[in-house]
Amino acid sequence: MTAPEFAEAITGTSPARRVLLIWDAPNMDMGLGSLLGGRPTAAHRPRFDALGRWVLQRTAAIGAATRDTVEPEATVFTNIAPGSADVVRPWVEALRNVGYAVFAKPKLTDDSDVDDDMLNHLEVRRHSPGLAGVIIASADGQAFREPLLEIAAEGVPVVVIGFREHASWALTTDELEFVDLEEIPGVFREPLPRISLDSLPDDGAWLTPFRPLSALLK
Repeated sequence: MTAPEFAEAITGTSPARRVLLIWDAPNMDMGLGSLLGGRPTAAHRPRFDALGRWVLQRTAAIGAATRDTVEPEATVFTNIAPGSADVVRPWVEALRNVGYAVFAKPKLTDDSDVDDDMLNHLEVRRHSPGLAGVIIASADGQAFREPLLEIAAEGVPVVVIGFREHASWALTTDELEFVDLEEIPGVFREPLPRISLDSLPDDGAWLTPFRPLSALLK
């Protein structure tokens, strides 16, 4: 299925100019887990309805600036580990119900991740008519850097969503706009407990361990 056919399948209409969102679920989960020191609770899981509203606002702004009809194409890429389908299914169905297309791939080996699938989809959309903007959500998405720079050089606005602690590659690249995920209104119900070496309070702060010392005995 070509990118225009994919867009038509999602919307039921012929392709218009589009802002493409690619959410790298495995990498974003890993980045969030490293900030929290473990699996996130409900208060610290991203709310995709809030993310969707932010993407709609971005899309509307691009449409207003270009005086074109611009629509979002929101996609989530994820791996499904063996035996986890029943656990993951409600999340996938919730995403689809909000308006996200989900690319799901079984995690059969260490190499069966979705990196190539995301890059391939980005490449197809890049060479399809009407790409009005690109938003990549990836905590450590350096694999996206070169294609994103090429897209930005073509005059297409590019945004990288991630965590500032892990995204120096995007923060230090003038051609790319970086947005910290926590800056998007309503994405988290509670502030993330973020204390890092480059954002210490004047009085200092404890950095809690990621795992108990007793884990060395296992």
